[in-house]
Amino acid sequence: MTSIRSMFTTLRIAASGTAAERVRINVISKNIAHAEVTQMPDGSGPYRRQVVSFAPYMDPSKSPTGSVGVRVRGITPDLETPMLTIHDPSHPDANERGEVTMPNVNVTQEMADLIGAMRAYEANLNVQDGFVRTAERALRMAQ
Repeated sequence: MTSIRSMFTTLRIAASGTAAERVRINVISKNIAHAEVTQMPDGSGPYRRQVVSFAPYMDPSKSPTGSVGVRVRGITPDLETPMLTIHDPSHPDANERGEVTMPNVNVTQEMADLIGAMRAYEANLNVQDGFVRTAERALRMAQ
């Protein structure tokens, strides 16, 4: 029974990676969508870029080898990247000097991060697909 459980460890790891990367893709997409939002609906000012952080996951109670993978530790606002300021006196959110505070979203960087997240997502899917193909071959051989 233990060998069957440990056999599925690879599948669990890849599935957790796929789920975590899906969250990352969604957050990056949200950042891109809000790249020009200078005033949030709650009046808190410009949109602040969000960042996803991952953490390893291990639950030894699931099996002797443990249930392992990756999980989303959190989604937090990027407080390190400064907000951008542009001069546009005609903008509705311009201050008395004609300056508008813009979100701290660099669309080029977000697109690069999105490509990386999509590739990681695809790599995890390929691992899952490889596992399924291998399991199917093993079942055919056992017949």
